[in-house]
Amino acid sequence: MATDDPALETLILPFERGLLAWPGVGGALFLRARDGWPLHQRRLPGLVCEQSFKPDADALVRAGLTLVAPDNTARYPLVLVLPPRQREELRALYARAVERVAPGGRVVACVSNKEGARSAQDDLRKLAGAVGDLTKNKCRVFWTAPLHVDDSAASLDTALQAQWLQLDASRPVAGGRFISRPGVFAWDRIDPASALLAAQLPADLAGAAADLGAGFGYLSAELLARCPSITALDLYEAEARALALARTNLGAVDTTARLDYHWHDVTAGLPKQYDVIISNPPFHTQGSSYRPDIGRRFIAVAAEALKPGGRLWMVANRHLPYEAVLTDSFGSVRTVAQHDGFKIIEAVKAAASRPAPPERPFVRTRPGGRSL
Repeated sequence: MATDDPALETLILPFERGLLAWPGVGGALFLRARDGWPLHQRRLPGLVCEQSFKPDADALVRAGLTLVAPDNTARYPLVLVLPPRQREELRALYARAVERVAPGGRVVACVSNKEGARSAQDDLRKLAGAVGDLTKNKCRVFWTAPLHVDDSAASLDTALQAQWLQLDASRPVAGGRFISRPGVFAWDRIDPASALLAAQLPADLAGAAADLGAGFGYLSAELLARCPSITALDLYEAEARALALARTNLGAVDTTARLDYHWHDVTAGLPKQYDVIISNPPFHTQGSSYRPDIGRRFIAVAAEALKPGGRLWMVANRHLPYEAVLTDSFGSVRTVAQHDGFKIIEAVKAAASRPAPPERPFVRTRPGGRSL
């Protein structure tokens, strides 16, 4: 369980202080939910959670909280939100939250000051009218008046709601070669680090492959285009919204390779062995905290999942401290290219050592050479 999550703690604060009442019936929907001690210090009857990021979803399940699918259409007297940083995604999430509120219900959201709390509050005000607020823990929690009732102080802008609902729709990128959507990593362009890695992939990569942190599928598509001897490709991605895009994007690729898609937390390890792994490992959390340990774990997992002699091709920012784990995990490591602050690395797993021949049983012999 997370021990320090100021935004989550502040989100629950209005209920702790009696400024808002938790619904007696009907429950509450928590969009972009995260687990943490504030969800367990008091009863929150009827709470259900929606989360598309696998590590956070797994943590919620381990804590005994109920997950619902994004296509769930039930309405609730309370909708809690931990909004994302990306502006279009945030606005689309607000529009969805308002859509999921039952008549007389409220939306309550919280954002840290360093992630744009004031502008996030202003956006909710634009959509739903006057909001209450409270600041603590360098965060701001804010909430609407009761919605969808005639005598409410809320002034819901339904035209703006309809407009914002479309902001998260998938759309063509990279000249129409791919589709993407706001909030996905490098959603509106080809990430330059990934493009550099793709340009360096050798044509002789062959066999069963995996893409760790596949995003909307760019690197996977490039691997298939450049390496015709790839026979199978598994895409591992923690963000379900990105994985759905990758499935669509790879569906348009002409290939004989078997493709499979995994909503999976790579840091938990992989279930299979591979000849080739490619990756542009993340080094930030969902909240943008600097976390090079995530990238190091991706490298260690890749080493565990490669067959002897298997090859990892990866890209990283030049300053990231990955050399130690690469050296410890692989038989050989080389920097293939460096450009614009990025480094391309090939790491080859050591071949399995040949077992020593069995020792011959010791046999005493007679002086003439015959066995005793």
